[in-house]
Amino acid sequence: MSDLRGIYALWYREFKVFCREQSRLVASVASPVLWLLIIGGGLGSVLSFGGVNFLSFLFPGILLQTALFSAVFFGVYIVWDKKIDFLKEVLVSPLSRTSIFIGKILGGSTDTLIQIAILLIFGYVFSRVGILEDITFSPVTVTITVAFLLVTTVGLVSIGLILGSRMESPEGFQLVSSFLVTPMFFLSGALFPINNLPGWLTPFVLANPATYAVDGLRGTLVGLHQFDIRLDFLIICIFSVVMILVGTYSFKHMRL
Repeated sequence: MSDLRGIYALWYREFKVFCREQSRLVASVASPVLWLLIIGGGLGSVLSFGGVNFLSFLFPGILLQTALFSAVFFGVYIVWDKKIDFLKEVLVSPLSRTSIFIGKILGGSTDTLIQIAILLIFGYVFSRVGILEDITFSPVTVTITVAFLLVTTVGLVSIGLILGSRMESPEGFQLVSSFLVTPMFFLSGALFPINNLPGWLTPFVLANPATYAVDGLRGTLVGLHQFDIRLDFLIICIFSVVMILVGTYSFKHMRL
């Protein structure tokens, strides 16, 4: 019970911090919407894939972009917690490091999913006014979409926490995380179909777990997918479990 209360306390702290940073919430939602309307609207004037307009094709990729950037960059809070000695105070408590890691995962995942929920509301409104005319919103598709994003977010938050546990400065974290996140996004198929790629690029795309998240989301919302959706979900589940295990090990051996 003490571990559960500790996990809840860590989750609640991260949630309160997120709610107080209103500018962060506005920016994290406004940026993907601008990407969708400006990039999607511009390229959509000359592109369409699979018989759907480019805005609808792009929307699942924008959801993944939000999850990817927000979840991984959440790890910078571990670096700041080290610098202000908050993490030392937590580590001297009876909580195990595994429980601390779980609390941080829950906090980071909640923050990211709130942003995604707002984007889904925008997506629903845009679909009703004809901007995302090929997106299907129903209780089933929304449930499957949330399931994909929840599992993906847990794995991505774990990556951010692993990086944060190893970094000594926020600047170093930003450099390393950007070096990791940018290729993951551009090689995920978020911006283009993956069925006709050059031979040298295909292995990198297929080795990217974000590819299967985008494919599952696009298959659910738009009906376009390259793999079986059950395979997509299985792969991101395996990815998240592996990241949780690696993150738990990393936290146990973290140095302050």
